[in-house]
Amino acid sequence: MTTALHFQSAGDIASAIRTGEVSARGALEHFLDRVDRLNGPINAIIVQDRAGARARADAADAARAAGAPMGPLHGVPMTIKESYQFAGTPTTYGLLEMKDNVTQTSALAVERLAAAGANVFGKTNVPVRLADFQSYNPVYGTTENPWKAGRTPGGSSGGSAAALAAGLTGLEIGSDIGGSIRNPAHFCGVFGHKPTWNLCPPRGHALDDSVTPSDISVIGPLARSAQDLETALNLMAGPDEIELPGAAINLPTLTEPLKALKIAIWSEVAPFLPTSAGVGARIQAVADALGKAGAQVDDKARPDLSPEHSHTVFSALLSSAMASRLPDEDFARRIAKADSAPATDMTPAVVQARWQTLRMRDWARLNEARNKLRWAWRRFFDEVDFLITPVMPVTAFPHDHGPEGSRLIDIDGAKVPYFNQTFWAGLAGVVYLPATVFPAGLAKDGLPVGLQIIGPAYSDLRTIGLAQRLEAMGFGFVAPNGYD
Repeated sequence: MTTALHFQSAGDIASAIRTGEVSARGALEHFLDRVDRLNGPINAIIVQDRAGARARADAADAARAAGAPMGPLHGVPMTIKESYQFAGTPTTYGLLEMKDNVTQTSALAVERLAAAGANVFGKTNVPVRLADFQSYNPVYGTTENPWKAGRTPGGSSGGSAAALAAGLTGLEIGSDIGGSIRNPAHFCGVFGHKPTWNLCPPRGHALDDSVTPSDISVIGPLARSAQDLETALNLMAGPDEIELPGAAINLPTLTEPLKALKIAIWSEVAPFLPTSAGVGARIQAVADALGKAGAQVDDKARPDLSPEHSHTVFSALLSSAMASRLPDEDFARRIAKADSAPATDMTPAVVQARWQTLRMRDWARLNEARNKLRWAWRRFFDEVDFLITPVMPVTAFPHDHGPEGSRLIDIDGAKVPYFNQTFWAGLAGVVYLPATVFPAGLAKDGLPVGLQIIGPAYSDLRTIGLAQRLEAMGFGFVAPNGYD
């Protein structure tokens, strides 16, 4: 059965345009028509540049007719996360006070994809300050999960994953500091890749003109195929102009057969963060499939570290990094809260305020702890090739827009603090490692489950390569009902 254009991979769409099976303008109009018909209820795409996109599509068709060189994404209609600068459109991070922040330039990643032929026609929704597992804000409202109304599509790249799953776009790019590419990919059943830190320069992924990469935070692709992740990553990766004279990348690829690979499986960290039966069943299905295919599967191998310690280091450094986005008055309140509390006060709000306002001496000590964790992971990957873990402990959960401090997550009846869910994201994030999310099938509740493949630093194409192998084994994108 032929796959409809809107559910094809970006690579297949580009191939159809190159061969003349469809024009770039025809592909764009196909997606725009779907946006008109299907985007309203899910609210994934929240900004559009139709006039610009139509002009670019016509130019792409003219270039093809003239026999001009065509890039790997020639004419492919795509959208980008709202947090990327895209000339002539607003970048708000979901903040009302920034709703008129129209940028005049585009992010480096957007320029690189455009140079390869991609045609950006819109932007997708995010949570306020990109700081939630849900995607809602006072500027653009709430994004729904295409798989089930009333459920989160994830965050902060929630609009990105929802648009892909619903077949409203050909390709997406997001960002990730606490799972913001990975949990939407999991919740919506698409592929996503969190690159090695700073492999993809983030210049232009900001509310202002800042050019400094943020600690832990990365930018990366989301797609309906693992091959698209590879294509997009190769385009986005590589040094920015300031580093070009002496920097280069040479990423290794996955060439070994499965029988030569040792793959560790880590499924839960109970009682801190148990894994639901629905997610656990998909982990077991993947482990069984890999074992049957000849891989050496080990569910006992672990890096030599304390999970609790790793999570604490991540949480502190994450809080510090994200606090840099706060307005001065908000940051001043956190300083007052941290400084006024007695040293014995270890309540969560006070600890959070201390992390958000770390002195350089304390940050340096946490950074040293992080680098010791990095060495533990290096030794671990001397013994195994990959580690597969959950992304989140549950499938897409119901919207919860209540106070963050009082939110809980229900894991098969166990009530767990909402932000404990960052554990699996932080495991790879704090130590700068790449992690590729692939669809692992549907849980018993009918919602998708994604798992992440973690590898050593700069093994990005290898983790994506394993996702490609798993996709070929049947662990790939499945469209939600109602979007044919």
